[in-house]
Amino acid sequence: MLPPLLRDRPFRRYWVGQTVSLVGDQVTLLALPLTAVLVLHVGPAQMGYLTAVALLPNLLFALHAGAWVDRRRSRRRVMIAADVGRAILTATIPIAYWLGELTMGQLYVVAFLAGCLSLLFMVSNPTMMVSLADREHYLQANSLTNGSRAFSYVIGPSIGGLLVQALAAPVALLVDAVSFLWSGGLLASISPTEPEPAPEGESSLWAGMRMIRSSRLLRGNLVAAATVNLFNYGFSALLVLYAVRHLGISPGTLGLVIGTGAVGGLLGSTLTSRMARRIGVGPANVVGWFVFTVPLTLVPLATASMPHGLVLVLVGAAEFLGGLGVMMIDISAGALFQAIVPDQLRSRFTGAFMVVNYGVRSFGALLGGALGAALGVREALWICTLGGIAAAFIILPSGMLGVRELPEPIPQGT
Repeated sequence: MLPPLLRDRPFRRYWVGQTVSLVGDQVTLLALPLTAVLVLHVGPAQMGYLTAVALLPNLLFALHAGAWVDRRRSRRRVMIAADVGRAILTATIPIAYWLGELTMGQLYVVAFLAGCLSLLFMVSNPTMMVSLADREHYLQANSLTNGSRAFSYVIGPSIGGLLVQALAAPVALLVDAVSFLWSGGLLASISPTEPEPAPEGESSLWAGMRMIRSSRLLRGNLVAAATVNLFNYGFSALLVLYAVRHLGISPGTLGLVIGTGAVGGLLGSTLTSRMARRIGVGPANVVGWFVFTVPLTLVPLATASMPHGLVLVLVGAAEFLGGLGVMMIDISAGALFQAIVPDQLRSRFTGAFMVVNYGVRSFGALLGGALGAALGVREALWICTLGGIAAAFIILPSGMLGVRELPEPIPQGT
């Protein structure tokens, strides 16, 4: 039976556009580092730099982007412009490759500028979501959009790995360029009624940060998420390098293993709403933190001396269970944030959350690269996985376990 939200034409078009774009993003997530590894032959430090520059805009501009977007009457137009800009930037990489002019400098520039546009898209997106879904449908809306993300994890890396083997890593990036145009076109075809923008005098850069500081629940979520992401992005910066060079997994097989493991994300997108109804939104969120972090230890546990089939099972299991856990976190937290945050503070809250949570990812990527270069890739992966598990305990004092239903919005100005 079709979920009620997908019977609504504007939400359905928005959802389809995001689904296609997310698949393209997953192709790039594999093809871009493989371009650096296989075409430009970089080492662990450069891999850390590449991940870091893509995330740096969140640290530098998230507060400003949130304040600017909250004053825009049409956040939808901001999202369309961001999609078109990212399509153009991504397409420059295969063009430079065909011309024999591709360099790491270009990859750094494209990653940074695309990161700036992605930031504008993401701080606009929460307002688009609440413009298309009523409060009673927040969990379902988050389940559908995160289900699309999980679906992209299943097929995106598989498509990316096969395209890299059949063509070349830079050429595979054209899939993401086309997906951005598709997303922008579908957004242009709808016209939801958006909340009124914040008045000029109420667009303080720090309003979102003050709201997070005033709420134990929001503050605990931010500290836990930032700490976990510090270590998880150190892990992510080294995963492809470890799998290809140290475990001997081919690009095509790596894509399939990651894609197969991401079935856990699909399972999480279907189970989280039911679990939240049974045990409460907050407890479901807490369970997700540990299901996300603990299984990642299976990756550094794998070594090249093991039977190759066992290596694939360990890496696939880590991806499967990690995907399940992260969906539980994102769906429950997304619904909580949509319920708690007032309309005219949504972009500033998102910007404030991102400047810490996403900004720290740049440092995590640099940390992973530095640890990999200094201690060895496997040793660095152990440090990152154990750090993530320790950080998951931070969510416990936030009061999250006591949240059974979606709370009322925090009064604006609190």
